[in-house]
Amino acid sequence: MATFTVATLSLSSSRLFAPVRYNRHPSQLRPNLLYKNWHLPRLPPLKCSSSSSEPETSATDWTYKLIAGLAGIGFLETSYLAYLKLTDSDVFCPVGGDTCSNILNSDYAVVFGVPLPLIGMVAYSFVAALSLQLATKENLPLGINRASAQLVLLGSTTSMATASAYFLYILTTAFSGSSCSYCLLSVLLSFSLFFITLKDIGLQEKFKQLGLQLFIASLVILTLNTSYSSAKSDSSSGAKIDLPYFATEITAPSSPFALSLAKYLHSIGAKMYGAFWCSHCLEQKEMFGREAAKQLEYVECFPDGFRTGTKMIDACIDAKIEGFPTWIINGQVLSGEAELSELAQMSGYSESDQPS
Repeated sequence: MATFTVATLSLSSSRLFAPVRYNRHPSQLRPNLLYKNWHLPRLPPLKCSSSSSEPETSATDWTYKLIAGLAGIGFLETSYLAYLKLTDSDVFCPVGGDTCSNILNSDYAVVFGVPLPLIGMVAYSFVAALSLQLATKENLPLGINRASAQLVLLGSTTSMATASAYFLYILTTAFSGSSCSYCLLSVLLSFSLFFITLKDIGLQEKFKQLGLQLFIASLVILTLNTSYSSAKSDSSSGAKIDLPYFATEITAPSSPFALSLAKYLHSIGAKMYGAFWCSHCLEQKEMFGREAAKQLEYVECFPDGFRTGTKMIDACIDAKIEGFPTWIINGQVLSGEAELSELAQMSGYSESDQPS
């Protein structure tokens, strides 16, 4: 008796079953079983096709590049506004006149003491950098995986879109009738980034992350409300000033010296900058007297009255006036009240220089 071990191969499941022992006499074995049936049909090689995943990957890369491009535009816009805010410069507003400057200089342009354009600049730059890394498949920072990076990107765009919606509400209520092209551009960019990021996530994943998005949106609104509420309480605690313009009357008579000096100062282009409510400005004019004060080249920095938040006219801003009165004589700056003799010495006045 000979014992043979035959391994049977299941073609349908491609699994090797346990060997089966047959105890048969060699004369009972058929030749074709010994030779022919050992040649099992060869299985076709299995191929893993990637044709269905390549277009999806390519589309995803294109989506992240689009997100990076939109975030780059937002970064340039907020960088420009942050520069104007930090340098206290006027904003060029394509539509709406001075409304852009009024909005940028309002209490709503600051969150807990930080200029809002500066926060936007950081947010847009972060989204742009993260999207570029996802598009180029570079190693992500801090060792986070791709799924976690996509989740961070979704949270960032959700917070930006929520903040933009909140500011759009402020624009239509607190600044009713005003238009701000920069504000509207930022709203458009933020919502575009949010919807593009959301579209790149599957439907099942959207429902899974809905709770996180609602939490982020609530946190953003709570933060902005807290900031603006504290700012309003601080401003309301201080006395608000609303002072209409009034003309001051000079009662003292002018001496010949004061009249001669005033004419000379006017002839050389010397200027006195002041404010109608400034008592020191009034005292300075009283030193010259009624007739001589009319000869001075006086610049009123608040010709339309003074209210809380009112800015000086451009002539005073350009001259960098910080206090009243301020004299600018031959390019030299003299702050505060000055004796007539000091003004004469500073200007180089002498009796022989008296204008006719």
